[in-house]
Amino acid sequence: MSGAQESRREAAASLEKIGVTIRDGGPGDEVAGLRPSWVALPESTDEIAAVLRAAAGHDLAVLPVGGGTKLHWGPPPERCDLLLDTCCLAAAPDHAAGDLVVRAQAGVTMEALAGLLARSGQELALDVPMAGATVGGTLATATAGPRRFRYGTARDLLIGITVVLADGTVARSGGRVVKNVAGYDLGKLFTGSYGTLGVIAEATFRLHPLPAQRRWIAFTAPDPHAARALVAALAAAQAEPSAVELDWPDPGAPLTVSALIEGTAADRRAAALLPLGEAAALPPEYPEYEDDADGALLELRVPPASLATALLTVRDAAERAGLSPRVSGAAASGVLRIALPAHEGLSGFVSAVRAAIDGRLIVVAAPEPLMRRLDPWGETGALTLMRRVKERLDPGRRMSPGRFVGGI
Repeated sequence: MSGAQESRREAAASLEKIGVTIRDGGPGDEVAGLRPSWVALPESTDEIAAVLRAAAGHDLAVLPVGGGTKLHWGPPPERCDLLLDTCCLAAAPDHAAGDLVVRAQAGVTMEALAGLLARSGQELALDVPMAGATVGGTLATATAGPRRFRYGTARDLLIGITVVLADGTVARSGGRVVKNVAGYDLGKLFTGSYGTLGVIAEATFRLHPLPAQRRWIAFTAPDPHAARALVAALAAAQAEPSAVELDWPDPGAPLTVSALIEGTAADRRAAALLPLGEAAALPPEYPEYEDDADGALLELRVPPASLATALLTVRDAAERAGLSPRVSGAAASGVLRIALPAHEGLSGFVSAVRAAIDGRLIVVAAPEPLMRRLDPWGETGALTLMRRVKERLDPGRRMSPGRFVGGI
């Protein structure tokens, strides 16, 4: 038996001893083409800790997964020995309706959480549109929808978190129990970390009452400059929209700018916005999230004042690269999504946009061969600090290695 085979046999024996359901990795478990040797299905925080302690003892690379809706996001991992599936961490959330607070395990789906909260007339205002997305995955990828303009993102609504570090240490921050690790704000660190610092086990969020009414209103803008002016007018309107969205399905077509009005007399307040522009067809309940796993998804972050310039830059760069983008997203927050077909011109498009904009362009998802040839994140000013945090919390580089900025 070779040394590698012996090491694998010993690792398998250690995993079997901890009393957690473990199975061999198979078809459907791959992450960017890498199939894990094992899949662990812990049912509690303590079981997550036991799995990570065993993995640390055999230098196994661990990749956490929730609903699997965003496993194609981010760069491919350098290695993936063990997939840690949080699907079994789905106990009924602890909902303190009187305090507008809920605590949920990482494997609870956002749909299940929304259904529970709605029975008490409350909600977690994140607008996660992907069916099957979990609490843990939503935090790990920092997913937020149209209403980020009013309510903020996952980082803003998170008030407590329980995580398990690479060596099996359980740490809690915020919420009802406070145990900070070396002064770190674990909630902010782990939100958007793509599983590279540890495993999110549960989270506590602040909630909002369900609005009495919701009403979308939409306008047509002939060009990016008109769209920018309309976005600014809607964002500052006395109707106080919860979201101001933009949709540009084709660079040669007009743009649609829509606003969501919530609360008392939403219809009347929305109607008061009609003089701002040319009315368009109403959007669906929430704008669709462009995320074609066979294509590429980019996120463009710019100051709202630079919106028109950024849109024109995207149009011109796409034309030179022979690409046809669809641009949509939270215009008033300066966060846009760009959906593109998989194409060899993607690299040139990314470079051209980054060189011209006042902001950031992130390649969220692309087919694995293309992603390996790109710098998905672009220049990051805090990279040195981020590497120090990674070294402190995961010195062995076992948690989702290579999935985050700068190969962290």
